[in-house]
Amino acid sequence: MRITKTKTFKEIDFFKNQLLLWSQQFDDVVWLDSNSHNQAYANYDAVLAVDAITSIQTDYYQSFEKLKEYQSITKDWIFGYLSYDLKNDVEQLNSDNFDGLHFPELYFFQPKKLFLFKGNTVEIQYLKGVETELDSDLEAINDFKEDKDATESNDIKIKLRIHKDDYFTKLNSILESIHRGDIYEANFCQEFYAEDTVIHPLATYKKLNTISNPPFATFFKCYDKYLLSASPERYLKKSGNTVISQPIKGTARRSKNIAEDELLKKALQNDEKERSENIMIVDLVRNDLSKTAIKGTVQVTELCKVYSFEQVHQMVSTVVSEVETTVHPVDIIKSTFPMGSMTGAPKISAMKIIEKLEDTKRGLYSGAVGYITPDGDFDFNVVIRSILYNETNQYVSYSVGGAITAKSIPLNEYEECLVKAKAMRTVLEND
Repeated sequence: MRITKTKTFKEIDFFKNQLLLWSQQFDDVVWLDSNSHNQAYANYDAVLAVDAITSIQTDYYQSFEKLKEYQSITKDWIFGYLSYDLKNDVEQLNSDNFDGLHFPELYFFQPKKLFLFKGNTVEIQYLKGVETELDSDLEAINDFKEDKDATESNDIKIKLRIHKDDYFTKLNSILESIHRGDIYEANFCQEFYAEDTVIHPLATYKKLNTISNPPFATFFKCYDKYLLSASPERYLKKSGNTVISQPIKGTARRSKNIAEDELLKKALQNDEKERSENIMIVDLVRNDLSKTAIKGTVQVTELCKVYSFEQVHQMVSTVVSEVETTVHPVDIIKSTFPMGSMTGAPKISAMKIIEKLEDTKRGLYSGAVGYITPDGDFDFNVVIRSILYNETNQYVSYSVGGAITAKSIPLNEYEECLVKAKAMRTVLEND
């Protein structure tokens, strides 16, 4: 049972910043921030969950069944992530590539303390038994002082897991698979990393969020492991009986010149190759949603609409469906996981091919972070444009990828990856 109080703050940005600073004392932290993007499907402007009272951590084996059981028992808010490698639970697949991060493959926790932002109002929910701490917590949040050492600049030299010539060789192999008819699209990813490296997670997240200003920003902490995400993409949301997926496929760089920037945006909107990438994944998402949908309710409500973010223009589509109230929320997630925008199509064949060609285990990258409510609603992002950090191992990583189709030109795909990587590289290398 939760005790709920509502507070209004004149300086909401100050309170958000103070709350984030205060949250760092806990071992389990999830901060989700829409950065005031006026999304059609957003319930909250921001959410903070801290201090686990219960949690679940598993490898991929029967992971969705374990999550389903955990959610059914708690019947409370739970926050956490699904790593990409849960694909091995859904299908007969494996993940044998190098892993420098060593994140659990699934992690969720039930928070003692929860803050839900909407405008200048914050709904604060504390579990019964800790509600007496609320007033003293609010006082501590207001008075919290930032550690000056935690604002130092990073100065890191990033290494490439796949060098440029190898990247071209691997892309040509994917193109051969496409031309043979094995697949018609594959999302191929590469890792950039730094070893023996120490960063300040919160300061790094703040810099990344400032220069990216994404609608699905995330700061995630699980003991010594951190996700600092500037994701622009929603994976899947359930609101009542409605399920929403918003895949992104199609990218163009931004320009500081207004006229040129508008031309780049229009060129993306009319680019046949980029549109075909997006439409292929929309078809895949429609098929995935149909597994749990009421017959005839899967609809594409937005197709190939271009949205502009700080670093890039992106092509976004929206697919919705209706489900029966008897369908378990975890079954909806399982039937669509991993998200088509990060795999390719047909999904299983694409996943097999990219597993052989990629040099790094994806782990949390191209997985999802979010929450499930006591009523069984949920909202999850796609973990892209993200920095991952294992503090104990002093290992920092970010990955980027792109959709490869029959019309892909390897050099163009490589340059698109560099555009997507720009924000993470800037933050880490202190450019």
